[in-house]
Amino acid sequence: MSTLRMTSDLRRQLILGAAKRCFARHGFAGTTTKSVAAAASISEGLLFKHFPTKSALYAEILAEECAADPALHRLLELEPSTETLVILIREMIGHFHEVQAMPDQQEAQRLRLMLASHLDDGEFARLIYDKIGGLIGPVFVASLERAIEAGDAGPVGREPMSLFWFAHHTLLMVTVTRLPAVPCLSYGEGADLERQLCEFILRGIGLNEAAITHYLDRDLARDAGRPEIAESAPL
Repeated sequence: MSTLRMTSDLRRQLILGAAKRCFARHGFAGTTTKSVAAAASISEGLLFKHFPTKSALYAEILAEECAADPALHRLLELEPSTETLVILIREMIGHFHEVQAMPDQQEAQRLRLMLASHLDDGEFARLIYDKIGGLIGPVFVASLERAIEAGDAGPVGREPMSLFWFAHHTLLMVTVTRLPAVPCLSYGEGADLERQLCEFILRGIGLNEAAITHYLDRDLARDAGRPEIAESAPL
């Protein structure tokens, strides 16, 4: 049975490797499951046993890229705390800023694909949200719980993960308004915008003013040499 399992795992990796090459060459729209199957030297039916749709295949590739990112690993290995919560929000802001600053790059194209999914059947967006929530959600929830225990935050609502998504979607929509060559709205630029976004989100998830001032100022003061999450991470 272990041999069969290994064969299945290896086949899955073979498909993912072929799909990465196809997506890199032809993009999401130009790639078909038939072309991926041909590149992997398998039948399309066998591909569907591992990945039921093209969206599922693409979402798995993004999740693998994110999971392999050492900068993200360093973030996720931080001890849950109020400070980690502030760092996490700042990293999310930094990621979306990179997307907005390079609107023709691959990550911005992925964001457009996800937005289009919301207006279609939602499959791709659901898959990506599932991957993001699974990777980053636990450290967010654990850090928020520690912040509440430490008296740095008060509980807001009954679903901590909803607060994570509120933060994520705030940054998502801020980014969307700034993607066109002529932004749809002007929020300002640079450090002032970053701080305003941080304060808005941290207040929204329940942090008190003393904690925001203390941890945000300390994190900003030592930020110059801290590595960023790689652009490929699908935050």
